[in-house]
Amino acid sequence: MKLLVYGAGVLGSLFAARLHEAGHDVALLARGKRLAALRRHGVQLAEADSPAVRRVPVPVVEHPTGGYDLIAVFVRTHQVDAVLDSLAGLEGDVLFLHSWAAGPEPLGAVIGHERVLLGFGTAGGTMDGDVVRYRATNFMTRRVAMPIGEPDGRTTPRLERIVRTFRTTGINAKTEPKMDAWLKTHAAFEVPLGQAVHTAGGPVALADDPDAVRGMLHLMRRNLAAMPTPPTPRGFAALRTLPEGLLVATLRRFLRSPTAVHSGLSDASPATAAELARLAEQIRAYTKAR
Repeated sequence: MKLLVYGAGVLGSLFAARLHEAGHDVALLARGKRLAALRRHGVQLAEADSPAVRRVPVPVVEHPTGGYDLIAVFVRTHQVDAVLDSLAGLEGDVLFLHSWAAGPEPLGAVIGHERVLLGFGTAGGTMDGDVVRYRATNFMTRRVAMPIGEPDGRTTPRLERIVRTFRTTGINAKTEPKMDAWLKTHAAFEVPLGQAVHTAGGPVALADDPDAVRGMLHLMRRNLAAMPTPPTPRGFAALRTLPEGLLVATLRRFLRSPTAVHSGLSDASPATAAELARLAEQIRAYTKAR
């Protein structure tokens, strides 16, 4: 399988490095200073705060050429529109692996509905200069699989082939028949969380303000109640049913955990703010349509 990873941030870099190390024919698309750094040093990886940096010589390209069996897109939500036109001129299935609450229709309208697959990259990390500091795995993160699905929920031969390919790299991928609902559920949780962390000045600072955590929970509950389908995974329904005090305590404990600190939640960049704003627009759009 010939693969192109479109986007060389934390997740795209991690993904491309794992595919390359597993022997797959993969190229990583990057631009500007990131492209220059990758050409000099390859993908540089370090686990959390470890001083040990590992370099993976993934082939990099500035402009995609030729046909691909699969293009895995790792860009931020607000950047998708800018890359769709370039994807329309390429061959191959396109797997969108990012936050997205607008459904598959606007993607398929540009590149062809038959090419679209949806998913979400579940790894976490931050950029430390040119080094990707990825979140250390633990019991909980190992249990969280990367979901991938067809827009119509079918389990197709191409979906099964993609999941098998990713599993050969050590990526814990799985088929998800309700991928659009999964992404909408994630956005309902992600937007209040990300905006509250940004306002507080980081996940630990937010954890120290129980009133702010309570307000964040209220927004999560409102978003989940406005969804056109039940939450997916079903466990997220607990955010609407469990006692508020219990949920606030659980969220505060999560915000102080290494998982939260090294997940990218501390990223207060303008790009993060723009992504959260676009996701909020998408949530409002399907809420008004009901």
